[in-house]
Amino acid sequence: MPDSLRDPAPSASIPNADLSALAPFRNPVFRMLWCTWLVANTCMWMSDVAAAWMMTSMTTTPLWVALVQTAASLPVFLLGLPSGALADIVDRKRYFLITQIWIAVVASVLALIVFLGWLSPPVLLMLVFANGIGLAMRWPVFAAIVPEIVPRAQLPAALALNGVSMNASRISGPLIAGLLIASVGSAWVFVLNAVLSLGAAFVILRWQRTHKPHPLGRERLGSAMRIGLQYVSQSAHLKGVLLRISIFFFTSTGLVALLPLVAHNLNGGDAAIFTVLLASMGAGAIVATVFLPRLRLGFTRDTLVLRSTALQSVAMVVVAFSSTLWLTVPAMLLAGATWITSANTLSVSAQMGLPDWVRARGMSMFQMSITGASALGAAVWGQVATVGSVPWSLAGAAVVGTLAMALANHLRPDHGTGEDLTPSAEFKLPHSKATPAQGHVMVMVEYLIDPARATEFRALLQESRRSRLSHGALSWELLHDINEPGRFVEMIEDGSWTDHLRRFDRLTTADAALRDRKLAFHLGESPPRITRCVMETTVKAAEV
Repeated sequence: MPDSLRDPAPSASIPNADLSALAPFRNPVFRMLWCTWLVANTCMWMSDVAAAWMMTSMTTTPLWVALVQTAASLPVFLLGLPSGALADIVDRKRYFLITQIWIAVVASVLALIVFLGWLSPPVLLMLVFANGIGLAMRWPVFAAIVPEIVPRAQLPAALALNGVSMNASRISGPLIAGLLIASVGSAWVFVLNAVLSLGAAFVILRWQRTHKPHPLGRERLGSAMRIGLQYVSQSAHLKGVLLRISIFFFTSTGLVALLPLVAHNLNGGDAAIFTVLLASMGAGAIVATVFLPRLRLGFTRDTLVLRSTALQSVAMVVVAFSSTLWLTVPAMLLAGATWITSANTLSVSAQMGLPDWVRARGMSMFQMSITGASALGAAVWGQVATVGSVPWSLAGAAVVGTLAMALANHLRPDHGTGEDLTPSAEFKLPHSKATPAQGHVMVMVEYLIDPARATEFRALLQESRRSRLSHGALSWELLHDINEPGRFVEMIEDGSWTDHLRRFDRLTTADAALRDRKLAFHLGESPPRITRCVMETTVKAAEV
């Protein structure tokens, strides 16, 4: 096996990383994965175009056409978190490989059904949903792999290049699909999809990635999902990112979902026109990628996202009421440029707010927000178009998008991550004379402080609460001694001794700084007293 497909040195050990836009391409593993991602996304767009156009050929009801987008997006929303949890606890290479094989099988089945003439709108939606299951499995693992192989400083450039891959496929996929549909029929789109997906699986198979099992064993799926949810719920930064990406895709997806009908209503509208419009959107996104580094330097995150949302709304209104291709194509170029600007800006913001140990779960929730909002948006704006008209549905989505994003910026302004999420080696694992086999673990940390500073200390301990819960603790409480006003006790509950030990692997430089701030309040001659106990009531309940 060639050395070029071996794992690189850990990204954290690469000093003075090149920050140019193409720097990640110097990494052979990133190049391999980028090409694989390009092929995978080309297959996705080929499938989406063929499915949307086939639905349009079977029915012109806007709701049925829009439901194709819903069927493609809904599995990612429903299965994103389990998939992200699995990507954080299993061999990511093997998992990535399985996703490509799944997509190849679904494409093969869909091609066979088309050849046999058994296709109907419900059957098409079911198979599009099955294909979406493969997408739901694939996206979180890829999002988690990229930060493994590039330095953190190169992550924005790597994510922008992934955006180029996505939007290059937005051009190549529809063009290939359009040519095949026009020349030999839709079934051959799915045949080629299956072949390319198997080719991508073969490339992944050649990647010599070393999977390192965790010394504490594999984390339980249910626990991994719970902790992923807790981490995001305790982060104001990540919740703000998810709110904005949901708003953007809830409204902007109306354009993609109803685009087959927009193309159909243009002069001479056919599959070729639909392909041109999708390709224009992809071309706009690729061009905008060149300017993203400068835009990120010139504007804050919130300003950049709001302005791109407003321009997206302008593009949607133009597309909605245009009857000629020469006006619609520039609007689709603008829509693509604003799409990549918002999506990439918020994706980078999410990645920077996630440590490596929970990255796949965090990014799965980012993708769930996109697909959930897209599925809901496609259904809502499709229904609005059914009751009213396609132009007024797109105009309504445009107005709602800009107003909602402005409101989000006003109510939840971005303050940045403000934390160093580099893993810390300052914390040592605790030892016990007898390792508890079962039962919840209760940890008590006792502080002696100046009572006059109690209010300030309580505020700091709320930060400690967020930290403990984000790392997986089941519960957290703060006790105050009524007889000794300067005595406070943190109580942290973990599901087991193993779960307690796992929390030490998740501590970061920011947690070390938080610990030092708490210690600065402590007045005792010795450090705060730490007591660890097994909750026997949970053991007895389990035995019963």
